[in-house]
Amino acid sequence: MVAIGIDLGTTHSCVALWKDNHVEVIVNEQGNRTTPSFVAFTPRERLIGEPAKNQAALNPTNTIFAAKRLIGRRYDDVGLQMDLRHYPFKVANENGKPKILVQYKGKARSFSAEEISSMVLYRMKEFAEAYVGKVDKAVITVPAYFTDAQRQATRLAGNVAGLDVVRIINEPTAAALAYGYDKKFSGERNILVYDLGGGTFDVSVVCIGDNSVYEVKSTAGNSRLGGEDFDNRLVAYFAEDFRKRFGKEVLRNSKCLRRLKSAAERVKLYLSSAVEATVNIESLYEGIDYSHSISRALFEELCSDLFLDTLKPIEKALKDAKMNKSSISDIILVGGSTRIPKIRSMLKEFFDKDLISSINPEEAIACGAAIQAAIVTGEQAEDLKNLLLVDVVPLSLGVETARGMMFKVIERNTPIPCRKVREITTLEDYQSSMTIEVFEGERSLTKDNNLLGVFELKNIPPAPRGVPKINVIFDIDANGILTVSAEDSSTGNKEQITIANTHRLDRNEVNQMIADAARFQDEDTENKRRLEVRNQLETYIYGVKQSVVENLESLSSSECAAMIGECKDAISWLEDNMDCLREEYERKMSELLRKWSSTIWKFNQRCRGAKRQKSENESNDKESTIITEVVDKH
Repeated sequence: MVAIGIDLGTTHSCVALWKDNHVEVIVNEQGNRTTPSFVAFTPRERLIGEPAKNQAALNPTNTIFAAKRLIGRRYDDVGLQMDLRHYPFKVANENGKPKILVQYKGKARSFSAEEISSMVLYRMKEFAEAYVGKVDKAVITVPAYFTDAQRQATRLAGNVAGLDVVRIINEPTAAALAYGYDKKFSGERNILVYDLGGGTFDVSVVCIGDNSVYEVKSTAGNSRLGGEDFDNRLVAYFAEDFRKRFGKEVLRNSKCLRRLKSAAERVKLYLSSAVEATVNIESLYEGIDYSHSISRALFEELCSDLFLDTLKPIEKALKDAKMNKSSISDIILVGGSTRIPKIRSMLKEFFDKDLISSINPEEAIACGAAIQAAIVTGEQAEDLKNLLLVDVVPLSLGVETARGMMFKVIERNTPIPCRKVREITTLEDYQSSMTIEVFEGERSLTKDNNLLGVFELKNIPPAPRGVPKINVIFDIDANGILTVSAEDSSTGNKEQITIANTHRLDRNEVNQMIADAARFQDEDTENKRRLEVRNQLETYIYGVKQSVVENLESLSSSECAAMIGECKDAISWLEDNMDCLREEYERKMSELLRKWSSTIWKFNQRCRGAKRQKSENESNDKESTIITEVVDKH
C-alpha cells in the first residue's frame, strides 16, 4: 500500500513519498521538484502545472492560479473580495460560494476552487504513479490557520482527485517532522517553524521530546499573507510607474496584469541574490515597451509593513506557548518566501541567533507529509517506529448564547484529537426546539467570529426556561476536522444531530464534481491518444518527404515533384486541422498509406536496385584495383 504526501501550495505544489527508509521528492514531467499550482483552459485542452503557467500571459482570463485563497471561503468574505482585485480571471457569486468562470472549448464553464485544487492534486498523483505505480492514499497539508471549512474543502478536493485522504496535517507541523525525524536530540527541544509561502503564513512552536514525541504547543498565523502579496505590491508599483511615464492605465487589461505579475515574480526571485533587478516587457500596452530597474532596498520598503506583520504571530505563538525567545532552540524556515534576505535578517535580529537552513524550504512540507503518510499506513522503519505527532486546535470553537455571546467549548491550542462536552439550556419558557449556531474565533461576540454552521435540535420536552439540559458535544479528529452534535439529557433522549457546515458543498454538488473530474480524466486520456496518433501521422509524412529528398537519383523529376507536392499538401492539412478527432487522424493515415503504398514500394525497389548496382560497381572497381596492383608488382 503506497501513500504519498502532498503539499498543496498557493503558487507551487510538491509531492513526496517514503521509500527505502528515506523520503524521496518526486519530480514532474519537466524534471522539476515543485509544480506551479496553475490550471488553464484553452480552445483545445486543459493544461495543469508548468504548461498552464507558460501560456498564462497569452490566456490570462482562462488561466487559474492561487485557488487555495478561494477554497472553503464564502463569496462575501472580506479577504476574498480584496484578493479578487488582483485576479485577471472572473469569479462569480453562486449561492454564496465563489465560482471561477472560464471559456473551455468554446463554451462557458464555472468551477469551484475545490475543483481547481483537485485538478492540481490529480496531477501530483499522476507524477507519483509514474514513479512508483498505483497510488490511492495521501496525506495533504494545509496552513495551520485554515478554518474547518477550508480543511473540509481540501479533503473534498483530494477525494475528487481520486485519493483517499488518510490525514490532513498542518504545514508547520509537517515541516517540523521533516526537520527532526532522523535526528537524535538529548532532552526536549523547542523549535519554532516560520512558514511563509506563496499565499499563507503560519508560525508554530513545537516541542520535540527525546522519545520522538512532536507536541505542538501553539500556532498562529495569517491565511492571507504570502509571496502573492509581495508580487502584488511590485505590480502596483510598476503599473503606477507606467501611468506616470506614459499616461496609460494598465491594470484593467487582463493580459497586461498577467504579464506584470510574471515580471514581478521574476524580479522578486532575482532580488533574493542580487541588489538590483531590471524588468523588461516588450509592447506591454498599446505597443509601448516598458523597462524599469528596482533595487532590493526599494522592494523591501514597498513590502516593509507586510514583513513586519509576520512578527506579530510569532509573539502571539510564544505567548500562547508560555515561552520567550530564549526558550527556542531552533528556528526552521519553510516556504519559498523565506529566501528573501530581509525576512532572514529580520528573524535573525528578532531572535538573536542563527537560522536553520538544513532543509529545503520548498520541499520540507511535502517531506513531512510523506513521513506522516508512512506512519499512518503502518511503515515499520526504525526512524518512524516511535514517532508520535500531537497537533493543536488553531482557533477557539463554541456556540452562540444569549445576546450574541460566544460560549467557548474548545479553547485554541487544545491538543487534538479531542472531545469536549458543555451543557446549555433553553432561553424561553416551554421551548420545544433549539437552534444551535457554531462559531470559531477569539472575539467575545459571535458577530465578530466566523460562522461554521447551524443545526436544530427538535422535540425538547416543554419546560420552563433554564430547566432542559442540552449537552453540546464537540469532536475534533486527528485531521483537525470538527463534528458537533447535541442531545437532550433531561429525558435521556439519545438522539444525536451532526452539524452540517454552511460552507460545504451539498451532496449533489459533490457528486457533480466527481463526475466532472472523471470526464476530464477521460478527456485528458483521449487527448493524449489523439496527439500520439497525430504525431505518428506527422512523422510518417516527414519521413516520406525526407526519403524522397535523400534519393532524388532513384526517381524521375516528375515523380519527385509529385511526391514532394503531396507531402506538402499533407503537412498543410495537418496545420489546418489542429483540433481533429483521433479518428480523423487515423483516417488520414489510412488514406495516405493506401495512396502512397504502391509509389513507396516502387521507390524502395528502385532505391534498393540503385544501392545494389552501386555496391556491385564499387566491388568491381575494388577488384580491378587489386588486379592492377598484382600485375604491377610482377
